[in-house]
Amino acid sequence: MSLLAALPAPARQQAASVATKTQTSTAIVTTIKEIPRYLYRKKYVPRKPEDFGDGGAFPEIHVAQYPLDMGKEASRSGKTLAVTVDADGHFQYDAVIKQGANREKIVHSGHQALIPKIDRLNAESNVRPNEEQIKETARATMEALQKVVSGKIASVNPSAVPKQPQNSTLIKYTPAQQGSQFASGAGQRVIKMQDMPVDPLEPPKFRHVKVPRSGGSPPVPVLHSPPRPMSVKDRQDWKIPPCISNWKNPKGYTIPLDKRLAADGRSLTQQTINNKAAKLSEALYNAEKAAREEVALRAAIQKELQMKEREKREKEQRAAAMQA
Repeated sequence: MSLLAALPAPARQQAASVATKTQTSTAIVTTIKEIPRYLYRKKYVPRKPEDFGDGGAFPEIHVAQYPLDMGKEASRSGKTLAVTVDADGHFQYDAVIKQGANREKIVHSGHQALIPKIDRLNAESNVRPNEEQIKETARATMEALQKVVSGKIASVNPSAVPKQPQNSTLIKYTPAQQGSQFASGAGQRVIKMQDMPVDPLEPPKFRHVKVPRSGGSPPVPVLHSPPRPMSVKDRQDWKIPPCISNWKNPKGYTIPLDKRLAADGRSLTQQTINNKAAKLSEALYNAEKAAREEVALRAAIQKELQMKEREKREKEQRAAAMQA
């Protein structure tokens, strides 16, 4: 007797409603592009994978073909720079020249670089540094100087001289081959190791070839002032006379006199007279006039003295004649 037969019959029976679900099967329809037949593909150019009809390339069509994208290089997007802005919100178009070798350099590529530095300073930038900044700057400076000094000392010291052999070393080991037929039956062996002396004047055994330095990034563009029209004075100032020698004329050319004078450089120097030249000439004239007056006065006084002396002598002679 089974367990189901022992159970009592149910009091109410309900009909179980079975909901039938219709399952719709969707078939995937793949459309294959129709490809022209052979000898009719004159203007047919396959570009997409479906243009090949799930097959290979067409050798009679002389264009670059990539069936199933085989051999096609992936698009490179690593050379595109992101658009960046500065602190004022302006676009930084000079990000292109700050790549590569110029990444760690200061590149002046804007109008702000032409403004004098004293005009760009403000009250905030002139604040004195605190003690921590002073100590940090002093420490960085000391490390940089120490690095330079250590490099100089290392280049002077004879560090390239090969080391001479030191004391010998004794190595004791147990060989794998044991027996009376090996090394007279010795169980262990001792080896004395010592380096051979190295000649310091021996040429190097290997040749070190340095790799040539790469060209690097192109030079940074130089900021120029806007072009200005050249005036007549500027053109005359920049006019350079031809090189004409006063001693050599191997070709025997007939050189005009104005060209020779221009090559001599006489026209380049402007003759200027000092303002004190007139004062000097006037002072010399006055001094000469005063000297002439003094000479004339001295001559007149001497003549007058001579006349008085002559009159005195004549009086004495007349008096002597009267007494006689």
